[in-house]
This record gives sequence, structure tokens and C-alpha cells, in this order.
Amino acid sequence: MKLQNDLILRAARGEAIERYPVWLMRQAGRILPEYRDVRASLSGFKELVETPERAAEVTIQPVDILGVDAAIIFSDILVVPEAMGLEYQMLEKSGPWFEKTIRSEEGLKYAETNFDIEDRLGYVLEAIRITNKELNGRVPLIGFAGAPWTIFCYMVEGRGSKTFSESRKLLYTNPTLAHELLSRITDVTIQYLKAQVKAGAHMLQVFDSWAGILGTEQYAEFGLKYLDKIVSAVNEVPVTLFSKGAITSVNAVAKLNCNTVGLDWNMDLVKIREEIGETRTLQGNLDPCALYSSHKEVEKLTNNMLNSFKSRRHIVNLGHGVYPDIDPEKVKTFIQTVKDYEIKF
Repeated sequence: MKLQNDLILRAARGEAIERYPVWLMRQAGRILPEYRDVRASLSGFKELVETPERAAEVTIQPVDILGVDAAIIFSDILVVPEAMGLEYQMLEKSGPWFEKTIRSEEGLKYAETNFDIEDRLGYVLEAIRITNKELNGRVPLIGFAGAPWTIFCYMVEGRGSKTFSESRKLLYTNPTLAHELLSRITDVTIQYLKAQVKAGAHMLQVFDSWAGILGTEQYAEFGLKYLDKIVSAVNEVPVTLFSKGAITSVNAVAKLNCNTVGLDWNMDLVKIREEIGETRTLQGNLDPCALYSSHKEVEKLTNNMLNSFKSRRHIVNLGHGVYPDIDPEKVKTFIQTVKDYEIKF
């Protein structure tokens, strides 16, 4: 099916664009009353993720309501460890929780790799197929997965954490086990991402949400090594790598075989562009909290960011997911400001 709006794909590939494309991480979610209505009709977050028709519905909402240049499939990074054998619950207000964890060789029984992706993750793939049918070519659909290091953190820790000290401890006390688990996660993630492309994803993003808790050398060993395996294997569509907080590793990320490097709001966009040149598209990176400002200020801050761009190889986004209590009208101001902006070079 021919896409009516392929701006984001052209920007990712470094091709000519007439304006910058814009979307938001977590755009399908709690900022929209329409999403909350769908969520309220179900038992909880996991039912929404696992019900393809409803997942497709909330995936499309930001395209209809906010006017973004891409949809991103509504799912969760933790579907991968669950498919591998480590079931999770999403607890209201406290986040993900795993009854079991992997902290020894015995725990590897909860890290299966020899299974059919369609069998265990078919609900995500079906949501992608339904979404594409409903979008009817209006905008591209982004698929995604969590990076191996981030998934490792949840499988070892069993929940969210400020320090992920159990996960980091394992790197020192049993690096062999750590690499085995990371390898297994990587193998499944590659299969999963390829299945998303086959189902109809036009673009992929790999989220390394906890990249920033590792030092530069450790991230090279336990993070980048596995991202490299993913982007070397998955090359059917443009791929974005978003290593949140990995400020000292951005150049190393940009050397991997990806199209786009996602930047969080703490990263110096101008400096990074100077360092990596035109070799990669950059994505980001307005501070999500900027959207709490007045409409006039949101417009000003967005234009300031746009004026700092030194290349057309840019996809506009926030430096993290949009926060749930932000006014959707402010989000619309952000998006419209990007759409109205005239590229001056």
C-alpha cells in the first residue's frame, strides 16, 4: 500500500524532505481522554495490549486527534520477557512486577528462545495488521522493542528501580550468566522485530530506557554489543536506537548500523550533530516538561529547538515520552509549530 505521508521514512533515510516530521513517544496513551475511555472499558493495561482491535484503536487515535506524522503500535516492551517465560503484571501506580526473576543459572529456564513468535506474540502482530488496514496508508506505522540491556534489568530486578543494583551486581559477580541472558533476549528480539516488519511495520525503534545507569565501558560491553547484533540483523526497514541517558555513548550508538539516533532532553543536540555529521538522522529532543508552559512559550521553545538544527536529517520528538498530565492542546501546539516551520537550508 502506497503511503500518503512518508516524511518520517525519508527523514530517517537522509532523503529530501519538505518539512520536519513529528511524532511523540507515548503519544498513544493517557494524555488523550479517548484513550482513557478505551482503557476504562477493559480490565487493565495488559488486556488492552493483548486485544488487537483495541490496541489498534488507541494506536490510531493520535493520528486522528493530534495530527502526528507516524503511528507507533500500542504495546509494551515487557511482552518479550513474558513470551520467553517470565510473566509480568502491570500494577496500578507502581508499574511492572515479576513474581520470578533470573539471578542464577537455574533461572534461565524462564528465558526460553526456541518458540514460535507468532504463537506467543501474535496479538502484537495482529494489532499491526489491523492498524495498517485502518490507517489505509495515511502515515507509517512504527514497531518497537526494548533493548536487551533494558529487558535484562526487568528480568533480573523483577520490577522498576532507581538503581537496578541487582542487575548491575550480576555484571560483576556473574558476567557469564549476564551475557547468556542478554544473548537470549537479543535472539528473541531479532525474531520479534522481523515479525513486526513482516506484519507491516514501516519503521522500528529500539528503546534502551536504562542505558544511562551504566558507565561508558560497561554499556559498550553489556549494551552496545547487543544493539549491534540487532541492527546488523534487522535491516528491512529504518531503525531508530534510543539509548536514554547514555550521554557518553551517543557517538558509539551512531556508529552502529541504524538510521536514526534518538536523543533525550539532556543531550546537546548541536554538539552531537557536529560530532557525527550527516551520517545519521537525529530524533528529539524537546524536554517533555516544556509542554507544561503556555501555548506561546511552547511555540517559542519548539522554534528555538528547530532553529538549532543544522541538517534536514532530523525527526522531531520529545526527549522522552509525553507525560500523562500534559494538556493535549499543548501537544497540538508543539506539533503544529513543527508543521508550520520553514526549513531554511
